[in-house]
Amino acid sequence: MRILVAEDDARMAAMIERGLREDGYSVDVAGDGTDALWHASEIDYDAMVLDVMLPGLDGFEVCRRLRAAGRWLPVLMLTARSDVRDRVAGLDSGADDYLPKPFSFDELSARLRALLRRGAPERPAVLTAGDLGLDPATRRAWRGDTALELSAKEFALLELFLRRQGDLLTRTVILEHVWDFAYEGVSNVVDQYVAFLRRKIDKPFGVEQLETVRGSGYRLLPEPVPATDG
Repeated sequence: MRILVAEDDARMAAMIERGLREDGYSVDVAGDGTDALWHASEIDYDAMVLDVMLPGLDGFEVCRRLRAAGRWLPVLMLTARSDVRDRVAGLDSGADDYLPKPFSFDELSARLRALLRRGAPERPAVLTAGDLGLDPATRRAWRGDTALELSAKEFALLELFLRRQGDLLTRTVILEHVWDFAYEGVSNVVDQYVAFLRRKIDKPFGVEQLETVRGSGYRLLPEPVPATDG
């Protein structure tokens, strides 16, 4: 899952970014309202953590403009303001939840997971495809009765495939949602991690569910099929 953090305090932004990365999210950071609005308008984020007190456009205005443009990504608004009127203003501008500063990262993470679960009808609490399942809230994944031990990136990759099961996902789409906006690592990282994931979710069970579409990308089938030789 890919998250945009809009926060002008560099230390706060770094703390949130580090925590979300450890939770397995791909994270982009915007330091002012104009940059935040551009990112959220041009890129398909799964959620946004939005500070109210941003230079340029404040968080209320960023949220209002996004909603007016039909961008309905879940928004968790942050602010040092504790006045009830400010919390109401944030919710009225289109935010989905409101977290006053100071806060614990654990609470931010829990609220963000809740928003991702309920943010849209296609975001069920537990994701399944045949006997393959994943629970974003508890960070568990399984095939049948067997628990799957996945790294944070493998978990994020499987979550993306389960949310978009049956869809052909290009390497670019996968890179944008599971890694970073400006990722500059090895060019075949998607292929490497798909191979890692296959070795955990398919091969030990003698099935093929995560398929390669030659020259195009990858697709997770709604049901596993028996593995073929070779």
